[in-house]
Amino acid sequence: MKLTRFFIIITLFISCSGNIEETSKIEFSEKNYDEAFQLIDFWLSAQKDYENLPGLTAMVGDENGVVWSKAFGMANEYEIMGIENTFSICSISKLFTSIAIMKLVEEGKIKLDDPINKLLPWFDLKQQFENSPPLTIKSILTHSSGLPRESNHPYWSWPDFPFPTKENVISELKNQEMLYPTSKYYQYSNLGLSLLGYVIEEISGESFDNYISENILKPLELNSTKPFMSKEEYGGLLSVGYSSINRERNREKVNFFNADGIAAAAGFTSNVEDLAKFAAWQIRLLKSLEKNIISSETLKEMYKVSWDDELSSVTRGLGFGVYKFNGETFVGHGGSCPGYMSQLYLSPKEGISYSLMINSNGTNPGKYIQGIHKILKKVTKNKESLSNKFKEIEGVYIAQPWGSETYIQSWNNHLAMLDLPSNSPDLTIYKKIEKDIFKRVLKNGELGEELKILRDKNKLVIGFKSHQNIYYKSKK
Repeated sequence: MKLTRFFIIITLFISCSGNIEETSKIEFSEKNYDEAFQLIDFWLSAQKDYENLPGLTAMVGDENGVVWSKAFGMANEYEIMGIENTFSICSISKLFTSIAIMKLVEEGKIKLDDPINKLLPWFDLKQQFENSPPLTIKSILTHSSGLPRESNHPYWSWPDFPFPTKENVISELKNQEMLYPTSKYYQYSNLGLSLLGYVIEEISGESFDNYISENILKPLELNSTKPFMSKEEYGGLLSVGYSSINRERNREKVNFFNADGIAAAAGFTSNVEDLAKFAAWQIRLLKSLEKNIISSETLKEMYKVSWDDELSSVTRGLGFGVYKFNGETFVGHGGSCPGYMSQLYLSPKEGISYSLMINSNGTNPGKYIQGIHKILKKVTKNKESLSNKFKEIEGVYIAQPWGSETYIQSWNNHLAMLDLPSNSPDLTIYKKIEKDIFKRVLKNGELGEELKILRDKNKLVIGFKSHQNIYYKSKK
């Protein structure tokens, strides 16, 4: 039965040889990543369809910017998504706000240990914990402030998302109170980062938009990034956002919004190309002795874990999230606003960055970035090696009714098999034994069952045989 093969694949989904598929350093100048990007392209395109996502864009970058990027699906009802299309990046906005704060710290205009009411004299949110440490800039940056998550307004509420003005936020502070004592628990706070936006205005004497534009966006030539949502660009360059999927398997168009008084926490728009530039600046800065907006030492300090929450296992730097995936450390931030999901990850050690943006809710861009990274880490083919050794075999094979489809592709002088749909692109690897005969490579490098390529009378590939079952090549 086909069921047999299905369960074997599920059980042995990552049955890759230790000497063929072991993870290695990502080196774009030394290795041939053509097959990897081909696989990533197919996987993301397929998953877009399986998740019924309207559109998405993705990029891989290094210290020079974009190494690979691709757009999929639709930017709105009528136009195909382009890599230049922008999205709400929501909480990734916090990284720009945090860097602006650290610039002011470097300039000696504020200190990380400054209490917020020293910098914002009108701050009158109730502190009901008598023995609480002071509410400081640093505690806000690490989300250990004890502040409520949100301002006292229902701005995440469907369908209109009534974001408050700065004046509205300030006027409601007196009606709010601290959620926890400062520096006791992790509690993500959009209110906290909004207050830091107000600190930037108080200290610089400029509007938040102007300060960010003149001191970060323009110097880094982030020409597609704005600290707000543009009504004029919405439905054109700015992609339209859609809701989570409903029971009818549809996604509804989300009303336009602007974060307004919450802009420092969630108001920016950008695209993956600009985030590649933003990440490339950071990668270069880490190796530089010269200050560029901020110093290398300040950026390194922002990456360090400054708050490790025992209850939630969340680790935070100064503005940056700090993440561990399979023993590797990444920094960055995610963003989730009405109609949009985005993620930026950066590996300081490897000097590689990823960003993925989706114009709908109810999904997880981070899982796709982790999958992209996993694929790239498996590449061992050197730069001069030819790609697609088994091109005539490559393609989609029907896996019904146990799965939807199986994708087969050349991979480092072997064949790679990927069953779809899959939230994680785990590969089953097959080694060529003789013409049209391959065997699965086990984790220990030994060989398992046979996979036989089937051809018609014209010697064209029509399917493959595994565990006595036949899987025909799709004609679509």
